Amino acid sequence: MKKTLLFLLISLSSFAQIDKMEPPFWYAGMHNPELQIMFYGKNIAQYQASVSNNVIIKNVVKTENPNYIFITIDTRNLPASEFVFSFKNKNKNKVAFTKKYALKERRANSAQRKSFDASDMMYLIMPDRFANGNPKNDSNAELNEKADRSLPGGRHGGDIQGIENHLDYLQELGVTALWSTPLCEDNDKGYSYHTYGQSDVYRIDPRYGTNEEYVHLSAEMKKRGMKLIKDYVTNHWGSEHWMFKDLPSYDWFHQFPGYAQSNYRMTTQFDTNASAIDTRYCMDGWFVPSMPDLNQSNPLVLNYITQNAIWWIEYADLDGFRVDTYSYNDKVAIAKWTKAITNEYPYFNIVAEVWMHDQAQISYWQKDSPISAIQSYNSHVPSVMDFTLHDAFGNVFNEDNASWNDGMIKIYDNFTNDFLYANPNNLLTFVENHDTGRFNQNYRNDFKKYQMAMTLLATVRGIPQLYYGSEIGMAGDKGKGDADIRQDFPGGWDSDANNAFAKSGRTAEQSKFFDFTAKLFQWRKNKEVLHFGKMTHYIPEDNVYVYFRHNDKETVMVVINNAAEAKTIKTSRFQENIKTFTSGKDILSDKKIDLKETISLDGKSVLILELK
Repeated sequence: MKKTLLFLLISLSSFAQIDKMEPPFWYAGMHNPELQIMFYGKNIAQYQASVSNNVIIKNVVKTENPNYIFITIDTRNLPASEFVFSFKNKNKNKVAFTKKYALKERRANSAQRKSFDASDMMYLIMPDRFANGNPKNDSNAELNEKADRSLPGGRHGGDIQGIENHLDYLQELGVTALWSTPLCEDNDKGYSYHTYGQSDVYRIDPRYGTNEEYVHLSAEMKKRGMKLIKDYVTNHWGSEHWMFKDLPSYDWFHQFPGYAQSNYRMTTQFDTNASAIDTRYCMDGWFVPSMPDLNQSNPLVLNYITQNAIWWIEYADLDGFRVDTYSYNDKVAIAKWTKAITNEYPYFNIVAEVWMHDQAQISYWQKDSPISAIQSYNSHVPSVMDFTLHDAFGNVFNEDNASWNDGMIKIYDNFTNDFLYANPNNLLTFVENHDTGRFNQNYRNDFKKYQMAMTLLATVRGIPQLYYGSEIGMAGDKGKGDADIRQDFPGGWDSDANNAFAKSGRTAEQSKFFDFTAKLFQWRKNKEVLHFGKMTHYIPEDNVYVYFRHNDKETVMVVINNAAEAKTIKTSRFQENIKTFTSGKDILSDKKIDLKETISLDGKSVLILELK
């Protein structure tokens, strides 16, 4: 009886002493054999650690906060197994408590996993606004903000189950890769639905579901040949993060002391004339007061977020990352983070948000950039977002009358600068996302202008990304706040009168948008010529833009008339690409178009011709 009681007391002591252990487990056979495990608990640093099974402890780091201890072990040649950490009281030299740790088996060919590329169509969702598959998890007793769909900026209840319930819909649309905004816990008191202020990066927010549900979503997508992309935030956490409330070290976050606002001037990262103070306030300043800025130049911080990223890839079988606010990070440290991930997974794609308005400045952040090479810098990030093309999409279709600078020349000029990029095919292209104005709002749901934009998106180089709801004509006014461009998808809630997920539930207007979008992107799926073929384009004339995508096997001709009136173009100008082809099949209308002399098309219209 006494022995049982003693064992119980020791067990309770062990449970109380270690509140968190991160990563919670790891994997055998990783490229980098060194694993740094963080143990967190009251005054844990006063104990001396050892480990069973002849596991080698390479390093032990203690910070000024006695509640943390960082232990690095060597996993080289260790099989998938369990071992035990023992913590001894230094004075008494007796084991005070123990903790099991597991190395798990990796999936077959995990390191060689393929990722998203230009053959994919990526679909971006805000999970809280997409579909509520499990109303029981809308609120959680542990977390501050409760569900209230009446609040535009509140939590509405969308979740992982809602995504999984509508994978058929995404497949019908032609989606092959899904980018969800962050799903990890965000315990902010308000506006937590966007989840960019994370409070625990090892835990899926319970209002979205569980870690296991996220893994299940990934597995279900794999069965359908679809890819899951995690939105990873390296620049900041939320002020409700448990580490922010009990800092491992003063320099875990950037301190001024405390808060200082970023100046958002990302140009200071490469500006040879920039002052030191301006550079510091860009990289180290906080994005907003509720998002403390992580100090990636602290090796413990960098290692923590690197291992966390790799853990999620391995655990959830992920297919890629989109990295938020990439160009606000310490550029040397974030390059190390990126390289560590691609060292583990050589074919893993990472797309960086670099919200800039100049191709050279965007190119600076892409792997092997000829621009950053001038400064002997390499970010190692394979993909960046094509914000200059997005800028052109913003107003070009309202410019009926072409001039030297207006009309389709804006689209043409964007591609003339492709020589600045190391890999133009690996740019993420988009007409809008969760931070920008809604395309259909800007263009007043003009279907013809939507057709022109989607045609461009589907047929130019790069990885096309569609923002949820655009395909049914969803709009939203950014001038009214972010919540208006992040409205609920109709049909995602049982009480919704309009269910746009189902063909029978769509309005005539929604069907028009959806049917066109689905036809276009379903066709694109199997067109290698669009994925990786060469692009040849011609200077727009009379607001008509003509370009070709071609390889050794196939040629596609795209004609976009941005003028309000009908136009007729002579095909002789395009003989370089038309060659011996005599006709083309328009994939939208299924009509045969003669190429011998002229092509006519209506105002604000497109032709996508498979040349025959």
